[in-house]
Amino acid sequence: MQRERVADDIYVFTSELYAQVTAGAILTTEGAILIDTLVFPEEARAIRHFLENRLNSPVRYVINTHYHADHTYGTCFFPDAQLVTHARCYDLLDTRGREGLAAAQHSTSELRDVQIVLPHMVFDGGTLSVRLGNKTVELRHSPGHSPDSIVCLVREDRVLFAADTMMPVPYFVDGSYDDFVASLRALQNGGFENVVQGHGEVILRGEVEEVIQGHLGYLALIRRHVERVLDRGLPPEALNAVTIEDCGKSRIPLNGLVQDLHQANMHALYHDLAAQRRGRA
Repeated sequence: MQRERVADDIYVFTSELYAQVTAGAILTTEGAILIDTLVFPEEARAIRHFLENRLNSPVRYVINTHYHADHTYGTCFFPDAQLVTHARCYDLLDTRGREGLAAAQHSTSELRDVQIVLPHMVFDGGTLSVRLGNKTVELRHSPGHSPDSIVCLVREDRVLFAADTMMPVPYFVDGSYDDFVASLRALQNGGFENVVQGHGEVILRGEVEEVIQGHLGYLALIRRHVERVLDRGLPPEALNAVTIEDCGKSRIPLNGLVQDLHQANMHALYHDLAAQRRGRA
């Protein structure tokens, strides 16, 4: 696991075991606020050891940005913390989350100690502020990647933990294309010092607006390609020839995983738009 200090009181932890997924810690005068917890127990335990033993900053709150396993499986290793999520996350953890963990534990012995933790505090719509010591973290619903996705702004430092609303390529297969576009637009002109992506490298202040615009451009291009295929009456397999580079993105990030995410995006959008067209017919 890699550790990076992005502000005096803020650390980012990047997994070396799964898709460069990130977690973050905000140190306060009263303990730490942890945003997401990675997937494998060894990395979650390493985060806890670093914060509580090396920095003497016990974790008081854990914020799960959405229910997906790579952001939540480590939460059970912080039993003394209050867990905060969006209300939709509670429901999804209690259903899809439990089902997914059971299947994962059947095939992966490393996850045998993982348990689903349901939130102690939720919010539904609008925003929620979590205040601890000298720091305030503002939570805002940011659907698109998933129905329950949120972003978290450290108000005093202007550091945004954008979770999977910001990653090397937008990915909306478990969410909504239209919601994703709206959530990205809501991040524009935010005046952020840094943006911590849900996967991959931290985005620095001077790059943020360009990256957001690039994501919006990518989403517009894949829609154009999908609509062209639909207009010609072609099957979704016709989209396999459309590379991620054709849509303005590189296939290099996340060790090439982004190309698979790109293909999944196009096929999901094809089926959504085809269903909309049938509904209008």
